[in-house]
Amino acid sequence: MAKDYIGYENLVDQALRQVVRNALGRVQKQGLIGSHHFYVTFKTHDKGVELPDFLRERYPDEMTIVLQNQYSGLDVTDEKFEVTLSFQKLPTTIVVPFAAVTGFADPGVQFGLQFKNATAAAQQTAGAAPSAPAQTESSPPADQTPPATETPVENPQVVSLDKFRKK
Repeated sequence: MAKDYIGYENLVDQALRQVVRNALGRVQKQGLIGSHHFYVTFKTHDKGVELPDFLRERYPDEMTIVLQNQYSGLDVTDEKFEVTLSFQKLPTTIVVPFAAVTGFADPGVQFGLQFKNATAAAQQTAGAAPSAPAQTESSPPADQTPPATETPVENPQVVSLDKFRKK
């Protein structure tokens, strides 16, 4: 196979992260409408991730948050998003750079995306070892089960970069 000097995989990854950024930006402006709600999975130790120590201890590698009914202060920029959620009945602000996101799903419309961890991929490209392998599961880990009011998603559409690769 010939060397890819353009970096198509990186271009597609950036474009799909823009989908996440735009979806969150729309919700920031108009709120969640209809059945839309989001699961966002991210690496808890990536550069720029801000969350309390008790959450970092509970989720040492990856964490999934749900944006549905009880969130506030959603602020989306080009590089990251910030949101306030309730943990142990305390309002907690979390900051997540888009490069730390490994999964995004909107079960209300059966849509989902999975990403390689951008920070780990950049380290591999630079010749350094990644800080942790990226998780490839599309659903939250067992200890991060969504609230009982959630309905499970059947046959979600997950877009994988492999779908676009020539075989």
